[in-house]
Amino acid sequence: MQAIKNVVIVGGGTAGWLAAAAIGKIYQGKVSVTLLESDAIGTIGVGEATIPTMMAFHKLVGIPEQEVMRATHATFKLGINFKNWGEIGEDYIHAFGQVGRIFWGGEFQHFWARSQKLGMKAPFGAYCLEQEAARAGKFAICENPVLNYAFHFDAGLYAKYLRGFSESFGVVRQEGKIERVEQDADSGYITRLHLENGYTLDGDFFIDCTGFRGLLIEETLKTGYENWQHWLPCDTALAVQSSKVGPATAYTSATAHEFGWQWRIPLQNRTGNGVVYSSEFADRNWAEKTLANNIDGEMLMNPRLIQFKTGRRKLGWNKNCVALGLSSGFLEPLESTSIHMVTSALIRLLRLFPLRGVQPVLVEEYNRQSREEAESIRDFIILHYHSTRRTDTEFWNYVRTMPVPDTLRHRMDMFVESGMLFLGGDELFRSNGWTQVMIGQGFAPQHYQPIVDNMADNEFRAYMKGFSDHVASNLRLLPNHEDFIAKYCAMEEFKAQPA
Repeated sequence: MQAIKNVVIVGGGTAGWLAAAAIGKIYQGKVSVTLLESDAIGTIGVGEATIPTMMAFHKLVGIPEQEVMRATHATFKLGINFKNWGEIGEDYIHAFGQVGRIFWGGEFQHFWARSQKLGMKAPFGAYCLEQEAARAGKFAICENPVLNYAFHFDAGLYAKYLRGFSESFGVVRQEGKIERVEQDADSGYITRLHLENGYTLDGDFFIDCTGFRGLLIEETLKTGYENWQHWLPCDTALAVQSSKVGPATAYTSATAHEFGWQWRIPLQNRTGNGVVYSSEFADRNWAEKTLANNIDGEMLMNPRLIQFKTGRRKLGWNKNCVALGLSSGFLEPLESTSIHMVTSALIRLLRLFPLRGVQPVLVEEYNRQSREEAESIRDFIILHYHSTRRTDTEFWNYVRTMPVPDTLRHRMDMFVESGMLFLGGDELFRSNGWTQVMIGQGFAPQHYQPIVDNMADNEFRAYMKGFSDHVASNLRLLPNHEDFIAKYCAMEEFKAQPA
């Protein structure tokens, strides 16, 4: 084993500079970090929606939240509004907060299922403050009530912010393009990068952030790719920015269309838009027309075509190279997991970081955790497609009737037949997420935990009303989303009074 002293990150963008920030801060003084990127190579730059795990990463590396908000024109995000996924005309929000309350025998869907049999009309999400706040356009960061939130931000400005943050801890940026990768003749480990400008860059450990190309992990190390397109057939996106029209919503929009879906991400100064679709069922002309007919404001640029293949590298860590971001694989941005998977992989790497040298046991554990995480997120995204009731196009008929992974089929069957959900301890999406999507798309449980019937009908009705009343009273305390952003970015505080 050779001790790791020089870490080389190949590729910038969000993934590269997140890696530089994390390794540069946490292992400051123990390793040197160099990030190689070229101004001549663009980045995808459309990963502009996050999930609440981003807050934990910011705290870990010491990134000030209000500073990021100002630097990236960010808005707050309480969840994702899904339109036309179950049936055309329906919508629901997958919110970040707790729905009702968990009890020893299960989760809140058991109470809700009984309420429906008793004729109570409140939808499942009405018992979640984050959902109601998202619909009402309200938001605040305060202790009572507490809201679980994430961000919408400008990905290009975020990478720029991270560069300045990383360089303050000694990370060095190197401009250049790779001409040739040199490997050790015996081990196959990467040892040196030869640049087109004649420079060479030596390293003990390499982070591949070169995007779909996977310059190190695939072109050099021949790692292999596990294709998931038979479950997730969308393979193309058309992205564009548009001018801001109206107040920024505190949620991302994901609207299903005939052959895919459209995202809408509101920032303080503009809106990010894109159509994700399957080239097997539609073409670019359809995507351009769909995008043009369904965006707010004027287009600020020509739409960018992005082609991808859903799946993952067979190994996220191969020899002395770890792939991050698009280099490691791709799951479409339906649940805004792209940046999370970068930060999650970085935290995993920081825990297993091979300061004393690359050990097979560390590599094996990293790859095991990475595989399980990717597969659980994959199943959750497949759920959105497979649980549709749409029959209007060949695309929706395909995803509705396709065979799905056994892990997902078992979870869906158990939920519909019993209302039960059993999740692994490390899974990203918990019971709140699974229940909101399944119930939102029409997969309501046929039965529920019998212990819920222990309450008399009048007692049960009062119990459920207590939850909805608590949500409503807390909602009244919250300010307007955009008003709060203005104060927050001006470093002002907001304090809600307890409900």
